[in-house]
Amino acid sequence: MGIKKMLTGNHAAAHGARLARIEVMPVYPISPQTSITEKMIAFIEKGDLDAEYIPAESEHSVMAASITAEAVGARTFTSSSSQGLAYMHENLFVASATRLPVVMAIVNRFVGPPQALGPDLGDSLDQRDTGWIQIYLEDAQEVHDMIVQAYRIGEDKRVLLPVAICYEGLIIAYKMEPVEILDQEKVDRFLPPYRPEHVVLDTERPMSLGQLGMDDSYITEIKYQQQEAMDQAKDVIVEVDGEFGEIFGRSYGGLISVEMMEDAEIAILTLGSMVTTARETIKFLRREKGIPVGLVKLRAFRPFPDKELRECLSKVKAVAVLERDVSVGAGGIVYFELCHCFNNRNNNPLLIDYILGLGGRDVTSQDISDIAQKLYEERNEEKITNPIRWYQVRGLS
Repeated sequence: MGIKKMLTGNHAAAHGARLARIEVMPVYPISPQTSITEKMIAFIEKGDLDAEYIPAESEHSVMAASITAEAVGARTFTSSSSQGLAYMHENLFVASATRLPVVMAIVNRFVGPPQALGPDLGDSLDQRDTGWIQIYLEDAQEVHDMIVQAYRIGEDKRVLLPVAICYEGLIIAYKMEPVEILDQEKVDRFLPPYRPEHVVLDTERPMSLGQLGMDDSYITEIKYQQQEAMDQAKDVIVEVDGEFGEIFGRSYGGLISVEMMEDAEIAILTLGSMVTTARETIKFLRREKGIPVGLVKLRAFRPFPDKELRECLSKVKAVAVLERDVSVGAGGIVYFELCHCFNNRNNNPLLIDYILGLGGRDVTSQDISDIAQKLYEERNEEKITNPIRWYQVRGLS
């Protein structure tokens, strides 16, 4: 057993990176992720971590430095949020295409204007096409554990992709929770030192990285290889979760986690901190209202677990997707991914999207209860004319 402490989500992430024995940490401050950096610097100053801290001049430079550090064989960690993450956008593609397993904590924050510190998953979901693995977490313990798992996943030779560990600012980042800090000796057995083979910049072995590619070069093949790696990451995420559970006594389900789905007629699908509220609400609805509702916790957004979701939702009549994000002009980002995985298949469940909690607006147990009861009433409808629903919009009837 490790030591238990009261930690914020950000400090839980910092302890995870320390235990992973990261060697380079390029950073630029932006709330609400800055306290990760501050804690990491404290570890370095106290001698608890032997790592190089690089205070970059911008988030774009942070990712450039992360790419360079990883390319010379150093295990690298960084973090960002919101507009800072958007400023990294160009270099996120570089990290993925050059197959460098950087790990980044993305502390979700609304991308303004208006300027706000509240959480919104849109900042990371907007980066879904950059080729990064994205894992969404529920609480500080999961943050701590997944920082360590992320290196095992990204550094696996079947994968070799960067990994984003995503959790909500303020709600998880600043809230204190009891966290069991992993034992260093066990982490060292679980996570061996980084030994890159494919790309290592070395003065004794000169090479070019990121050179110009003309129309008939290997651009298609490079993107195909990224896709293959992302597909293989599904198995690796599940395997790593299983091994982590055997060693540390905690596992999270890998790509998704399902609860109370054996006899469910309807299901709530959500991610991040809303999972905790949804879980307790569903228990209440089953116990007090007799509503057969189940819970699906989406952990991996990239790679998207289409097969796994089809299997666990195949017997329910209706699914409500609750998400703290929106693709303006389309609807909820997770909802459209779910629609895609059910495309051209018979006997699909009714899929309804609820956009709520944007910018950190509180999502209460009563909100989720109302949505679930409405879903139960609609479960036998053949078609819904308004599948994308904005919830909590003030001033509308």
